[in-house]
Amino acid sequence: MVVAVLATVRDPDGRLVELTDERWAHILDRHGVMRTLQIEVLHTIGTPTLARAGREQNERWYFLADTGPSRWLQAVIAYREERWFIVSAFPRRRLP
Repeated sequence: MVVAVLATVRDPDGRLVELTDERWAHILDRHGVMRTLQIEVLHTIGTPTLARAGREQNERWYFLADTGPSRWLQAVIAYREERWFIVSAFPRRRLP
């Protein structure tokens, strides 16, 4: 399967993070409200309001306040197969 990279962004730590067509389709399948928010997802990673370690060692969570359909927009990135990529993105009412 060929995966196309739709966009890239650098996170605050300088990591190059990819948004692939496969991951964007996953996001839209689970969170259809995100359909018009691709730029905001990239902004969440590039200039987050808040960043935290994720559940897994190779994962980071980024949050952007007052963007999108809810109080927070969360973007999750992970390091796999020697690259960083966006795993998911979705609105949140409050921080976890």
